[in-house]
Amino acid sequence: MQRKPTVTKTTNVMHCNNREFKWGECSYIMGVINVTPDSFSGEGLRGNVEAALAQAKHFVAEGVDILDIGGESTRPDATPVSTNEELRRVIPTIECLAAETALPLSIDTYKAEVAHKALAAGAHIINDVWGLKREPEIAKIAARNNAPLIITQNQRNHTFHKFIPEVISSLKDSIDLAIKSGVDPNNIIIDPGFGFGKTVQQDLELVWQLDKLKVLEKPILIGTSRKSTIGAVLNLPVDQRMEGTAATIAISIAKGADIIRVHDIPQMVRVIKMSDAVVRGRRS
Repeated sequence: MQRKPTVTKTTNVMHCNNREFKWGECSYIMGVINVTPDSFSGEGLRGNVEAALAQAKHFVAEGVDILDIGGESTRPDATPVSTNEELRRVIPTIECLAAETALPLSIDTYKAEVAHKALAAGAHIINDVWGLKREPEIAKIAARNNAPLIITQNQRNHTFHKFIPEVISSLKDSIDLAIKSGVDPNNIIIDPGFGFGKTVQQDLELVWQLDKLKVLEKPILIGTSRKSTIGAVLNLPVDQRMEGTAATIAISIAKGADIIRVHDIPQMVRVIKMSDAVVRGRRS
C-alpha cells in the first residue's frame, strides 16, 4: 500500500524541451557535465566534446532528467575565465549534446553573453550561479527565450547575521527581479547555494532547514555532491565523499528538494529512488 507523501506538493508544472516536470511528485536528477580543466570534483573534461558526449550518454542511460554543462569552475579559489574562453569550452559541447540527446540541457554560467549563445546553440535552461547578482541581463535573456531559470543564492564574502532569513530574502529579491524582467513565474527554480559563501555549519543548517524555503513557492534544486563541507565533516578527499553526498541528498528530499544536482549518477539515482519511495510514496 502506498503511503501518503509527507512533502507538500507544489501546484505548478514546468515544460521544457517537450518534457513535463511535475513538482512534488518525484525528485528530478541533474547530471553534471564539466568541460573545465579545473573542476573541484576532479572529472573536468577540458572541453573534449567526444568525452562530454560519452559521459552524457552514460548519464542518460543511468536515468538523469537534465544535463548541466559548465565551462568555468565555481569553486571558491578558481581562476576566472574570459567570456570567449567559456564560450569556446561550452558551445561545441552544447551543440553536440543537443543533436544527440532529447534531454533538457542547462548552461551553468553567470555571464549574460554565454547564456544567450548557449540557448542559441541548443541549451534550454539557464543555471545562474550568482542568482542575477552579477549580470541581471540574464533574466531578460531567459524571458525572451521562455527558458527556465535557476537562481542560486550566492553571497561569497558576505557575513550572515540571520542566516536562513537572509538566504530567503536574497532569493526573493532575485525572484522579484526575474519576474519584473518578464520571466514566467513557473519557469523559476531556486537553489539555496550549498557551498556558495557559507561556512560548514551554515551548509549543514541549510540542508536541515531546507523546508523553510517552501515559503517562496518555487521548486528547489540543491547541489551537495562531493562538496568541501562533506569533506570537512568526514575528513575525506573528494573521491571518497559518496556516502556523505548520499546522506545530504536523502535529507534534502525529505525536506522538500525537487531537483538534485549530482556527479555520481548510478549510485545517487538509487538513493533518490529510495528516498522518493519513503518520502513521496513513489515506486518506479
